[in-house]
Amino acid sequence: MGIIRDMQRAHATQVADGQRANTAAARQRDLIRRNADLAIAAAQQAASDVERQRERRRLYAEARTADAAAANAEVRARLSELDTLLLSTLDVDDHIDLGRFKKPLTVPPFDPGPLGRPLPEPHWDSYLPPQPRGMGKLLGAPLHQQQTASARRVYEQAHAQWVAAEERRERRLLARKRSYEENRRKYEAKMTAYNAEVDRFAAAVAGADPASVVEYFAMVLGNSVYPDDFPQHFRLAYLPKQKHLLIEYHLPPIEVIPVVKEHRYDRVRDDLTAVPRDEGEIRRRYLQIIAQVTLRTIHEVIEADRGGLVRQVSFNGIVDTVDRRTGRFVRPCLVSVRTDRETFAAIKLRRVEPVACLKHLQGALSLEPDQLAPVTPKIDFERDADRDFTEEFNVLAEIDERPNLVTLADAAWERQLTDLFGVMGLDIGPGDRTAAGSRWLATDPRPVFGGPVVIHAVRGAPVGAAAVHALAGAMTAAGATKGILVSLGGIEPEAYDALAGRPLELIDGPALVTLLAHHCRIKARIELSGRPQGAKES
Repeated sequence: MGIIRDMQRAHATQVADGQRANTAAARQRDLIRRNADLAIAAAQQAASDVERQRERRRLYAEARTADAAAANAEVRARLSELDTLLLSTLDVDDHIDLGRFKKPLTVPPFDPGPLGRPLPEPHWDSYLPPQPRGMGKLLGAPLHQQQTASARRVYEQAHAQWVAAEERRERRLLARKRSYEENRRKYEAKMTAYNAEVDRFAAAVAGADPASVVEYFAMVLGNSVYPDDFPQHFRLAYLPKQKHLLIEYHLPPIEVIPVVKEHRYDRVRDDLTAVPRDEGEIRRRYLQIIAQVTLRTIHEVIEADRGGLVRQVSFNGIVDTVDRRTGRFVRPCLVSVRTDRETFAAIKLRRVEPVACLKHLQGALSLEPDQLAPVTPKIDFERDADRDFTEEFNVLAEIDERPNLVTLADAAWERQLTDLFGVMGLDIGPGDRTAAGSRWLATDPRPVFGGPVVIHAVRGAPVGAAAVHALAGAMTAAGATKGILVSLGGIEPEAYDALAGRPLELIDGPALVTLLAHHCRIKARIELSGRPQGAKES
């Protein structure tokens, strides 16, 4: 029932987008962004007037300050979205009424169009010449006879043409009726078969058919709309005798948390500086995200199960990411919990602290998820799951057409970046590709504050202080006034320590997704289960 899953996901996405747009954080972010755009426009207008240099500088400083405020609003909105992962699902009815997917058999009535209207038949009276009068009766009789004979020929020709045209019209009308009847029969047969399949699937779910139960709960979890850079990739298994649903869920990597705590504008250096977020806060927030995703998933399954299909739920939360210590792709289990329906249903999720709730459920939660420290799973998915009743689902890969920045070909990845920085106002110069990534020499065309800009972009493992030092060296060699480092895999805290007041801008994966959406109207995603083209483990 993949088509039903897609339809249901599209509807859920539309509803979630509307709810997300109406949050207070989103409204505040949009207001600040509009004010920033107005300030930037005013600064650009003043820049054309040579006599108003002081005013131009003031407006420019206000525009940059507004830009920092807009960036901070983006960070706050992002944190608000992450903080409400669990609460945002509690007002949603997760049950799926399969009957509403049935389609009506009725079709519009046959519409013949112009073919349903007969052509006007020619009448002899309109062709008959007028009768002669007076002396014309005596003198014009032969002429009238000639005119009548000629009119008769014209009338008969017109009537013959009318008969032929009517025969063609009736043949075309009959063909259209036959086509309509054939299409109607095909449509009704198709809809009858489709509705029968919906009924069969609904009956199979109600009858606890394992494969259908797995498909139904995949639809439920597929409806759960998360932020764009969350993977939504999972495996399900159903053990019918125990009424036990097993879930292996891909958690988002720690990079979904903004590493920047605050943006500040430095008027002296004309630079937006980023204040890094404390590692302890990042770890605490990541624990909260893991706990919220776990509780949210179990809640959605239990709320959607009105037929008593599930008595127990087991959840393993794994993460596909790069181990910063080795640079290798790893998949540790960071959370595992097993609970029964009655115990979980008694929990008041609106009032719980997610991590404490998991401990109450005797779940195993990594104490150092930022270090990818694994826990012992409550279930061994490979051993405990019945192969016949197990299926893997990747919601985004199945229905999401957003480009995955991780798996883009090198040329497409570089084109995304050059387009982005071009839209943001840089003149992109020559670029080259190295083993470490891609780099360009660009130019900031602004007077006074502009100049050469060096851009480095990498994918794969998070970058540290060494990448910052390398960029600083490249700036010195090029005589550049600014450097930009883009790291899709994340940025180590020591990289921010290495900035040391240098005019460098660090952009991680989530920040890049935000920039592409704002400046290029491109909704991209980061799914680390894939690998960049040509990437190898060392």
